[in-house]
Amino acid sequence: MSGPGAAARTALVSGASRGIGLAIVRAFVNEGIRVAMVARGADELSMRAGELGELAFPLPCDVGDIGAVQRAASSARERFGGAPDILVNNAGFFFLATLDRTAPDALARLLDVNLLGAFSLVHTVLPAMRERGSGHVVTIGSISDHIAFRQSGAYSMSKFALRALHETLRAELRGSGVRTTLVSPAQVNTAIWDPVDPDSRPGFTPRHAMLSADAVAAAVVYAVTQPPAVNVDELRLSRA
Repeated sequence: MSGPGAAARTALVSGASRGIGLAIVRAFVNEGIRVAMVARGADELSMRAGELGELAFPLPCDVGDIGAVQRAASSARERFGGAPDILVNNAGFFFLATLDRTAPDALARLLDVNLLGAFSLVHTVLPAMRERGSGHVVTIGSISDHIAFRQSGAYSMSKFALRALHETLRAELRGSGVRTTLVSPAQVNTAIWDPVDPDSRPGFTPRHAMLSADAVAAAVVYAVTQPPAVNVDELRLSRA
């Protein structure tokens, strides 16, 4: 993106301190987009924002806490002078466990972050986008939003639900000027895999064969830089 007015575009990215979220922030900053970086770890978030310069600023927030989401969104609106042009719902985590060994409270916490957090951000910023007649909601899904894997049931439930959130938004927002995109990558080589050690687990994709976070970020940039009349409904990414 270049040309007059490009630097005026704004974005709020959740899960922005590492992995896919951080890669998206970097890509946006390279496009001249101002970014509110949302994540739980205040120290790491501030450090990453400092590395990225004046176009990025940190907003520490646990997206599983509805009140914290509302406060972070309010702070972003104050900094931007209105709702962000782009919302990227990326925050999430996963754990491995068969369903019979998945504790209900562990599932509830995962859904709070992966699903309720995304919904809360949409609920907070979407009314202003609709009133303005422009905006873009990007949902970072997963191969697990359309394929279920053993020991990943809780994560798959959250991602299938995120797909439903995206599909509903697309149906409700068509023609409103607010665009919606679902980006569903296969396995991505980020720190989320550190406790899993997939290289030592039969049947798991080795890390060298995974996508890079930068590849996912490039897909997001592609979607949000299309002409206003073009909506990229969905992008599925796999390793070539």
